Amino acid sequence: MARIEEITLPRERPTPARWRFNATALLFMGPAMVLVLVFFIAPVIITFAMSFTDLATSTGLSNWQWIGPENYARIFRSQFWLPILGNTLVYVAVVLAFNVIVGLGVALLSVHMEPKAGGVFRALWLLPRISPSVVYALMWTWAAASPPFGMLNYVVAPFGLEPRYWIQSDPWLIVIFINGFVGASFGMLILTSAIKAIPEDLFRAAQVDGASALQVIRRITLPLIKWPILFVLVYQTMSLFASYEYIYLTTNGGPGLFATETWSLWAFHSALSNYYGNLEFAYGAALAAILVIMGLGISMVLLRVFRFGQLVAEPRVEVE
Repeated sequence: MARIEEITLPRERPTPARWRFNATALLFMGPAMVLVLVFFIAPVIITFAMSFTDLATSTGLSNWQWIGPENYARIFRSQFWLPILGNTLVYVAVVLAFNVIVGLGVALLSVHMEPKAGGVFRALWLLPRISPSVVYALMWTWAAASPPFGMLNYVVAPFGLEPRYWIQSDPWLIVIFINGFVGASFGMLILTSAIKAIPEDLFRAAQVDGASALQVIRRITLPLIKWPILFVLVYQTMSLFASYEYIYLTTNGGPGLFATETWSLWAFHSALSNYYGNLEFAYGAALAAILVIMGLGISMVLLRVFRFGQLVAEPRVEVE
């Protein structure tokens, strides 16, 4: 038998053109990389480092000490961490479902309208998002005011519901509606664009075959916008875990003791706004660090459920 010897090919050396290509790519990516490092990665690292100290207004900015995981132990020794975690999970799950379902519904309705009417319909749904946060929250506060005021009392009166001070009696309902309408407008924009990007020939072929509107949505529209739905889910999940703005402006975590307090609002109250005058920056940083871990964990679950790897994989080409 002839002996086959292994031949080692010389390694290809980078050419000047290759160097120029890489330098050009780095030149364009450089500003974005700097922004990500300075405004995203660095704050996360600083937050985790701060959470292992006792930094607070009582210690000042120069007398702080490393205390290890004591802040984390203190969090889980608190009698309120479990109710606040439950509030957070319920808040994220319900508002997320509201955002996606309502946003998808508005997108489907508006694309089947006459174009101008659909544009006006979508513009109305954008009003909560483009309104200043304080003005938008104040409008809801007025709408949920105690009797004889409050628009909500007049809306529900024909259904036999007693007038009430909604923020006091049903605070979660107000919180969900306030955040839900803002989030639904975001989902509406993304999903409307995705639906309009679907080739019209697919819908015409389905109509010729006698498919109903529900069958078209189930068999054509939803499978082809799976990636935009995943994007809305992941983005809104991360946003809701970190958001407390409208809760702070309407209920401030109340009424009562931590009734509508979420994890992010707890971190804000601990680090930047509490009733005791001692702003515990390190304790708030520990709460924020746990929030980052929870958000990343749930996002990874969503990516696995929607099979993110298959969505971004190159299409298979079959050759007979």
